[in-house]
Amino acid sequence: MYNRKPAEEIVLEETKVWLCTSDECNCWVRDNFKSSETPVCPICKSEMKPGTKDLQVVDNPRQNA
Repeated sequence: MYNRKPAEEIVLEETKVWLCTSDECNCWVRDNFKSSETPVCPICKSEMKPGTKDLQVVDNPRQNA
């Protein structure tokens, strides 16, 4: 009835991330969006450790600038 576009399939990819080390915080940041070489948690300021998550691919245009 309505002229809707078909939904695009969401492609997941294993992505490098930084995970908060605090047990009370579940924050994480994509590696290509980190603010420093070894980031601190933007929420609770705890240390972060490298890890991976299956996430939708998102490019960071500022990373190539």
